[in-house]
Amino acid sequence: MERALYAKIVKKCGNRLYWEEWATDVAKIAQTHITRISTIVTDTNNAREAREFNRFVKELRASLNESITNEEVIEMLAQHLITRPVFDALFEGYEFAKSNPVSIAMQSVLDALQRHHLEKETDTLEKFYASVKMRASGINTAAGKQKIIVELYDKFFRNAFPRTTQRLGTVYTPVEVVDFIIHSVNGVLWQEFGQTLGSRDVGILDPFTGSGTFITRLMQSGAIRMDELEYKYVNEIEANEIVLLAYYIAAINIESMYHELVGGEYVPFKGICLTDTFSEYSPVEKVSAGNSSLMFHNSQRRKRQNDSRIKVIIGNPPYSVGQKSENDNAKNITYQDLDSRIRDTYAKYSSARLVRNLYDSYIRSIRWASDRIGQEGIIGYITNASWIDANAMDGLRKCLSEEFSDIWIFHLRGNARTSGEQRRKEKGNIFGLGSRAPVAITVLAKNPRAKRRGEIRYHDIGDYLSREEKLDIIRRFKGIGGISNSKWRRIVPDRNHDWLNQSDPNFNRFLPIGTKEYKTTPRIFANYSLGVVTNRDAWCYSPSRSLLRKNVSSMIDFYNLERRRYIGAVSSGLDASVDSFINTDSTKISWTRALKAELKKGKPISMDHGQVVVSTYRPFQKQWMYFSRRLNEMVYQMPQIFPHPAAKNRVIIVTGVGATTGFSTLMVDTIPSLNLLGIGQCFPLKLYSFSGDLFSSTDSHPEFEVSDGITDQGLEYFAQAYPTETICKDDAFYFLYALFHSEDYRAMFKNNLAKQLPRIPPPPPRFPHFREFVKAGRNLAELHVHYEHIDPWPVDINNGDDLPSDIDRSSLFRVKKMRFGGDGRDQDKTTIIYNDHITVSNIPVEAYKYVVNGKSALEWIMDRQRVKTDKASKIESDPNRYAIETVGNEAYPLELLQRIITVSMRTLAIIDSLPRLNVDDE
Repeated sequence: MERALYAKIVKKCGNRLYWEEWATDVAKIAQTHITRISTIVTDTNNAREAREFNRFVKELRASLNESITNEEVIEMLAQHLITRPVFDALFEGYEFAKSNPVSIAMQSVLDALQRHHLEKETDTLEKFYASVKMRASGINTAAGKQKIIVELYDKFFRNAFPRTTQRLGTVYTPVEVVDFIIHSVNGVLWQEFGQTLGSRDVGILDPFTGSGTFITRLMQSGAIRMDELEYKYVNEIEANEIVLLAYYIAAINIESMYHELVGGEYVPFKGICLTDTFSEYSPVEKVSAGNSSLMFHNSQRRKRQNDSRIKVIIGNPPYSVGQKSENDNAKNITYQDLDSRIRDTYAKYSSARLVRNLYDSYIRSIRWASDRIGQEGIIGYITNASWIDANAMDGLRKCLSEEFSDIWIFHLRGNARTSGEQRRKEKGNIFGLGSRAPVAITVLAKNPRAKRRGEIRYHDIGDYLSREEKLDIIRRFKGIGGISNSKWRRIVPDRNHDWLNQSDPNFNRFLPIGTKEYKTTPRIFANYSLGVVTNRDAWCYSPSRSLLRKNVSSMIDFYNLERRRYIGAVSSGLDASVDSFINTDSTKISWTRALKAELKKGKPISMDHGQVVVSTYRPFQKQWMYFSRRLNEMVYQMPQIFPHPAAKNRVIIVTGVGATTGFSTLMVDTIPSLNLLGIGQCFPLKLYSFSGDLFSSTDSHPEFEVSDGITDQGLEYFAQAYPTETICKDDAFYFLYALFHSEDYRAMFKNNLAKQLPRIPPPPPRFPHFREFVKAGRNLAELHVHYEHIDPWPVDINNGDDLPSDIDRSSLFRVKKMRFGGDGRDQDKTTIIYNDHITVSNIPVEAYKYVVNGKSALEWIMDRQRVKTDKASKIESDPNRYAIETVGNEAYPLELLQRIITVSMRTLAIIDSLPRLNVDDE
């Protein structure tokens, strides 16, 4: 009977995973609504509807920001149309829809469009609405309904409206973290000002409220007494949200929690505003309520909040520096006044050349909050933790230590962008799959009466902890007051405004390997470059030369089709932006900023088969690449290093500034990808110069001038140490390659190498030691450049059993995905399951100690020699095609695995034999 009853429920309401699955259907229905509303408001026969819609757009721009588009407003109307019945079902009997100003405004616009029967598609969601109602029935507590709200927000919203989620970096905050921040702020308020969160004149604001969890937990926390709650709820608690669905959820969540705690009649929460917090930054941007009609009451709320004294700001700011792909058309917004303030503070005092990340939403939220509380107040945030030690954030750290009297940082780790042992140490992220960034809770206090400023306390949660273990620790601490004084590390910033991993100041007296300040700064190399950035790797790289040509040709054809279509539309008088006009089907094309600019200019693109070259894509993995200024977003200086396929050269690549995998180096003799080595910088043995644009040259064999990559000045740096010896620039080149492998060099300057490009200490005082470094560098170069021709390591194949003889070579050696022997924690790295037919065993564990860019060279082979399909483009990358079509050997992946064992073992032996480095010997 139980099974039969459950089956009936499932049939009526959907299966157990209905919210995730309904999200897909809702996304489709939302798109249908979007299309229909767009058609209605752009039809010249619907003048009244268009007038009402345009009036609403104007008022929304005043409430949110001026950059909001008609398409985004239409998406909001579609969201309202779909989600209002959800809240009616979830909170039956509440007066939300009748009293919430935004809901009223949205509905008034939709009522004007109603004669077009917009509700027709929504009828198909009746089962979904019934499932929500059924789930809510019998749940009478606010805590129970909060749980349902969290599921709706976390599982339904992010799947139904992914583009909005990506642009705003929307993630749900665990209640353990919310409670920790609330109790921490309450404790600091008492410590600094003798007040609590329930005290009069302590205005509280959650500027990015999401589902309203911070405010609901605040009311439950006990930090506000019951006799204080009514006044605070009505007068001194504020919240902002920019996403319509989240705004609705937050408003109902907060109102229902207050109703449960206080009882009595329904009381709307008038402290919540639908607005873009960042647009509320300056007095110029603050809006008057008098010019609004549809959004009049929302504008009134915004005006009240802007006029309020805010002493406490708590929340989880959005994490987003920009869209992942130009196909997404989900660019972040710029804020003139707020971004100008960042330029005048954080960016002004940064030593970094690239400061784009200072305009990440979470950094904006710190700048905004610091200015919003003025001279006195508390900020409690959970944010991306990269600012604590990132290079570009030195100006931010300087300003924080000057603006705030006390700073507490509770580092929760969880950086999924690391690898190897460091990744295992970082382990669980408290946001689960919602974030790949490291996370920290930060409490900032401004007390103008404090005796000192910039008192920084830091606590690291620890290594190898799962998400659940971290949340349990947070719950047990309760707040920063629960962390004993002995566990807080007091930090004194150094002269570079570094807080963690402070650098060795002696490093800066050494000669830089390279600098872009060519005329003023001595350097070893004349020029250097990042690897190539295609921003469409699936299209511009392939193990198969023929498939690469086919993919690139197909994308070019589609681009030219879109170009002609756009030119025709503009010629016919259509005033369309490229972003809103183009087809963003990721299986047809991968748009980038530069390619959109080409289309806007009407420039055609043609296929050039001469630009298909061999490139090194990842450590010890070569692929075919389409090398073109038109279809590579940035080629940097690569045309001066590898100007044509026949050009011979070698480059030393070192990990770029800020790499999370630790310092690493590798030598290659083909064009490298940007991400081959942690956004690595490439220092060449030779430089080529050519008068004219190489990519547009019609000469198939242009003449190049060749010069040394190492400067005369760089050679002199070494030669002056040995005045009676003869040294050439090649010697210096290979010395450097050995030096960068030296464990002494890496250990002594670990923190420096994480924050700046290498500097070169004076060469060893004894010339024989210099020669040993040169010899080691040459031997390492031969191993790493000619790895495809190194003798395979003697391993056991199939434990001595004969290989199957009844299948052809292409099937026998075909690799799909290698894996280690054993299972789970009992993983056996001495054994690799190559495929269903071949097992490789007796692999020396020592080989895994040779690490390149955070991962052993062997694991790079396992990772890259496998068949993958790109999610966006659906293009398959099959290494077996490189083996057969380019190398002419089906067993190439297996032999490559054996060769890299040899490379690893010999590399480790050479590193171990290097002379000890003593930089004080001069």
